[in-house]
Amino acid sequence: MTIFSRRRLAAAMTTALTTALLASACSGGGDDKTSQAASDELTVMAPLFGTAPDPSGELQQAVEKQIGKKLKITWVPNAEYGDKSNVTLASDKIPDVMVANEKSPSFVKAAEAGAFWDLTGKLDKYPNLKPVDEQTAKNSMTNGKTYGIYRIRPLLRSGIVIRKDWMAKLGLKDPETVDDLYAIAKAFTERDPDGNGKKDTYGLIIPKWPGNYASASPYDVVETWFGAPNGWGERDGKLVPGFDTPEFLAANRWLRKWVTEGLVNPDFATLDSANWNDPFVQGKGGMIIDVNVRATQLLDLFKEKNPKDFDKVTLIGNLKRSDGQKFSYPFTGYNMVIAISKQHIRTEEQLDQVLQTLDKLESKEGSILLANGIEGRNFKADGKYAVPINQDDPKVKAIQNDVDKAFIQLGTRAAVGVSAYQPLPSDAASREMRERFDILMNEDLKTAVFNPALSVIAPTAVSKGQTLDTIVPDARIKYLSGAITEDQLKAQIKRWYDSGGTQIAKEVNDLAAKAGG
Repeated sequence: MTIFSRRRLAAAMTTALTTALLASACSGGGDDKTSQAASDELTVMAPLFGTAPDPSGELQQAVEKQIGKKLKITWVPNAEYGDKSNVTLASDKIPDVMVANEKSPSFVKAAEAGAFWDLTGKLDKYPNLKPVDEQTAKNSMTNGKTYGIYRIRPLLRSGIVIRKDWMAKLGLKDPETVDDLYAIAKAFTERDPDGNGKKDTYGLIIPKWPGNYASASPYDVVETWFGAPNGWGERDGKLVPGFDTPEFLAANRWLRKWVTEGLVNPDFATLDSANWNDPFVQGKGGMIIDVNVRATQLLDLFKEKNPKDFDKVTLIGNLKRSDGQKFSYPFTGYNMVIAISKQHIRTEEQLDQVLQTLDKLESKEGSILLANGIEGRNFKADGKYAVPINQDDPKVKAIQNDVDKAFIQLGTRAAVGVSAYQPLPSDAASREMRERFDILMNEDLKTAVFNPALSVIAPTAVSKGQTLDTIVPDARIKYLSGAITEDQLKAQIKRWYDSGGTQIAKEVNDLAAKAGG
């Protein structure tokens, strides 16, 4: 649930400063030069994952030709994007368009103070901007309002990646229930799946999780399998946090058993998430609960080690509870939004011009430029796939860099192949795995447990989030490692309520009711 997570963004803005700056941002003044600039050029801020594109490079020139407007883009390294966003939002230099975390405290303050256009009900007349999925559109709202165009991601990506070769060696079948998964973990730990004659393997690999409660951690997924709410859920007519349910405790009781029996990596509380793949590839652990794309990452790593023998990975979907009931863990269906500032875009007419520009950018032709590049230069189309070409040409490499590291971040429909071509998997095993993604997603969506309060931002969660967000996740890790008892875990849940959680719960219920949630 987002009101528990992502609250560690730097809170540099004071209320007085924010109000003053936003008043400047939203004022109706300004000279003709500013208005002219707003129509001829679009200023943009977006995350960067490598080398920044050359503004005069082939790809940017092609994108500008597609939209009929010059772009002045500030590319910000992704690791610095949260802090840079805070600084930008507290300034009088908010770009016309920016990729924004619409649930972050700094953005919520700015949007509710009038710094960004409320796009609720305004997108339907733009065919490439109107919401593709009703659930995702609802998820991306902020207290009942749409402050941006969401960047589509798969609505369900959770799964279990398992060492297929270990399963075959031990004669094990794919798991269907949580009990089946436990039996596989037990076998991986005790029956020498790598055949080296040593008891040096374990079942599940879990890293030190960088997020808070309800942030798609392996713990959150397992808790959902056991029937706990995904972030928030309805109990006795009221929304309650998922950790205040019997199912949450049952799931963690089960996971604690895994830890106690050595079925989980001993360093689960400290393993750097950047090294999550290592034990799997090194033959120490045999399963990971994460997003489905980790399966293709691991296939690639095995292929690097031995191109002739790398098909060692299988992907399983969400599991049934012991009683046969199934509850699947969905995602939000998007990753951040593209928001439009009022600093220079001040009138409905100017807003319409910007939305028309973005509609061209997110069209099929625009999406292909953002996600694939320039057809005939760095790729050729083959059915639904983009096949790389001319990759030894330095100029083509620059185009590919600009796509992969930068421009794809401006796509709202590009990243998952909604309007663009999909990258061509390099081998049959990877192609089969990609096809499995859709099969598992479509099946698990039938039992997906959505968070009814995802679009709600409680004011107390904003003001006290830094203190409250860590209480339950920290206590959960201590409980799983045996440092505290279940009663002590319950005491920490009570501490969350006593420290501001009671007020958060009231605000969440009130806001959800007001938003129609």
